[in-house]
Amino acid sequence: MANIGRLSTKDAVLFLCDMQEKFRPNIFQFTNIVSNAARLLQASRILGIPPILTEQYPKGLGPTVPELGAEDLKAHAKTSFTMMIEEVQKELEALGNPKQVILCGIEAHACIACTAFDLLEKGIEVHIVADAVSSRSQTDRLFALSRLKQSGAYLTTTEAVLLQLVQDAKHPNFKEIQKLLAHPSPDTGLLAFFSAL
Repeated sequence: MANIGRLSTKDAVLFLCDMQEKFRPNIFQFTNIVSNAARLLQASRILGIPPILTEQYPKGLGPTVPELGAEDLKAHAKTSFTMMIEEVQKELEALGNPKQVILCGIEAHACIACTAFDLLEKGIEVHIVADAVSSRSQTDRLFALSRLKQSGAYLTTTEAVLLQLVQDAKHPNFKEIQKLLAHPSPDTGLLAFFSAL
C-alpha cells in the first residue's frame, strides 16, 4: 500500500517549513503559499494531525508570519537546510514515528528538497503540497518539484490533501473541512509546470 500514497490521519504529520517574515518580499506567490499552508494547519487541528514548525535562522530572517496561525506552536530554530534536525527527530519519535509527512513551506529547492530527501531515506512517505511550497524563482520551484517527484515524493495540492484525509462526506469532521474548501485554492502559477508532469 505504501507505494500508492494514500494519506491517513492516523499516520500523518504536517511539516511547516520556514514561512518567515524576511522571505515575504522575495518568495514567488508568498501570500498564497502561506494561505494554503494555513488551511492545512487548520485542517490538521480539526483532524488531530500533529504539526511541526521550523524557522531558518530566526535571528536574521525573523519569526514565522502571523497569517500562518501557528503562534501556539513551538518553532524549532535551525541553520541546516533540512527540517530533520535533532529536536524534530525527537518529536517524531515521541509521536510514534509517523509514516507520512505532509510537507509545505519554503524554499522548494532548498529546505523542502533537503527535508524530503532525508525523510525518503528514512522510508517515510512524503506528500509535497505543490500549491503550498515555493521559492524565490518559479524556475527553482518547478524544477525542485520535478526533481522531488523523481526521488519518490508525491506531489499533491491543498484541496486534494484535505479531501483525501476525510475520504467520505460522512466523516465526522467533513463539515468543518468543507468550510476550509469554500473558496478554491488560489492559482500559484503551477499550470505552466503541468506539461512537464
